[in-house]
Amino acid sequence: MIFYISGTGNTKWAAAQISEAVNERLIDISKAAPGPQIYELGDGERIGFCFPVHGWRPPMIMRNFIKRLSVKNIDGHYSYALCTAGDTIGETVDILRNDLHARGIHLDGAFSLIMPESYVGLPFMDVDTPDNENRKKQHAAEDLKHYTELIVKRGKSTEHLTVGKWPRINSRLLGAVFTNHMITDKPFRVTEDKCVKCGICAESCPVSNITMTNGGYPQWAHDGSCLACFSCYHHCPRHAIEYGKRTKNKGQYYFSHRK
Repeated sequence: MIFYISGTGNTKWAAAQISEAVNERLIDISKAAPGPQIYELGDGERIGFCFPVHGWRPPMIMRNFIKRLSVKNIDGHYSYALCTAGDTIGETVDILRNDLHARGIHLDGAFSLIMPESYVGLPFMDVDTPDNENRKKQHAAEDLKHYTELIVKRGKSTEHLTVGKWPRINSRLLGAVFTNHMITDKPFRVTEDKCVKCGICAESCPVSNITMTNGGYPQWAHDGSCLACFSCYHHCPRHAIEYGKRTKNKGQYYFSHRK
C-alpha cells in the first residue's frame, strides 16, 4: 500500500506511477477519517509513504497521520518513502524515519524527486520558468523510473536524496519557522471582479478547507487544516486568488497544467 498526500499534483503523479508498477493500492491520507488508522498488509505487500516537502520537513498532515497509524503485520515487509520538492529536502527523511520508528516501521529505502516549484508564499519564491519546468519533469521521470525499479526489487539500505548544503539549519531552524508561522490560510484572498465562482479552488483543495458560501466566492475555513500547498491559488483559471501581497504578479503551476 502507498500512503500519499498531494497538493499541486507532483506527488500524486509519482505515487500513481509507483502504484501501477508494483500493483499495490494507493491511499490518499487527506481522505482518512479522524482517529486511529489501522491497516493490514497483504502477503509480500510493500508499504510506501509519498509526500511533498514542506519547509524542509514532511508535511504535518503526514506526520500526524503516522502518529495515528498502526500496521498489524509490518515485520518483514519492505518500507520506503519518496518525497517531492522544488529544491533540496534537508533532514526531511531523517524526521520521517524517526516518526516511523516510533510506530514500529523501519524505513528500507528513501528517495527524493526534484519537481517544478509550486511554493509561492515567500517574496523571493516563484514558479519555475517553462524551460526549467520541462527540464525538471524530464529528469524526474528518469529518476522515478530508476527509483521504481529499486522499489520493485525491494532494494534495502537505498537512499537517493538531495539534502542540500545546510540540512540541519534548513529543517530545524527554518523548518520550525515555516511550520509555526507560514502554514496558514489567513492571507488567502479572492479578487472578486476576477472570480467566476467556478469552485475549482474548492475542488482542488486536498483538505476541503474551502467552501463556496460567501456569495458564491471561495471562503477559507481558518480552522488550522490548511496545508499552505497553494493548490487553490495554482488551479484558479482566472488567477483570482492571492496570498496577501506575496503572490502578486507571480505564476501558477500544477502538474497537468500547460502554459
